Amino acid sequence: MIEKVITVSNRAGIHARPAAMLVRAVNAFACTVHLTRNTYTVNAKSIMSVITLGAAYGTQITIKADGADEQDAVDTIVRLFESKFEED
Repeated sequence: MIEKVITVSNRAGIHARPAAMLVRAVNAFACTVHLTRNTYTVNAKSIMSVITLGAAYGTQITIKADGADEQDAVDTIVRLFESKFEED
C-alpha cells in the first residue's frame, strides 16, 4: 500500500469537473484508491464520493492506493493535482 499527502492547489477546489477527471483517471487502474480528508475516507473511483469530500483550495488529502499498479495510480493522481486539474 502506498500513501501520499497532497494539497488542493486549484482555486475552485475539487468540484464536478476535477472530480470527473480524477475518477476517470483512477478507473484506469486495477488497484483500490481511497482519498481521505481529516477522518473522512471515500472511494476515489466514485464521482459522488469524491465530490462529498468538500475539498476546497488548500485542503490536504491523503491518497491511499493498494494493488498491483498502485504506484502508477498515485503518480497519475499527483500529476492531476500538480497541474491544478488544468484550471489555473
